[in-house]
Amino acid sequence: MSEINREAVAHLAHLAHIEMTEDELAKMAGELDVIVDSIKSVSEVAGEDIPATSHPIPLVNVFREDVVGQTLTNEEALSGAPDNAAGRFKVPAILDEE
Repeated sequence: MSEINREAVAHLAHLAHIEMTEDELAKMAGELDVIVDSIKSVSEVAGEDIPATSHPIPLVNVFREDVVGQTLTNEEALSGAPDNAAGRFKVPAILDEE
């Protein structure tokens, strides 16, 4: 058994401002406990001679030349906007400006 219990889940839910019922807290604690125990069992099997991996196959970045293509003019970009002002998209304010 890991150290994930109902109280730890309730604390994390409180910090994240997530409201959870007692049933949800109990269920989540059980699910997280299973996940932590699974990770522990995998960690026990992995030996010193086995390198840690994040992907089963190697990842390679594919780079390409930065080529300037056809772009929109300011007027073309704003032509479909519901509202604009001074050559920019105008959107409703969502934060108080105090």
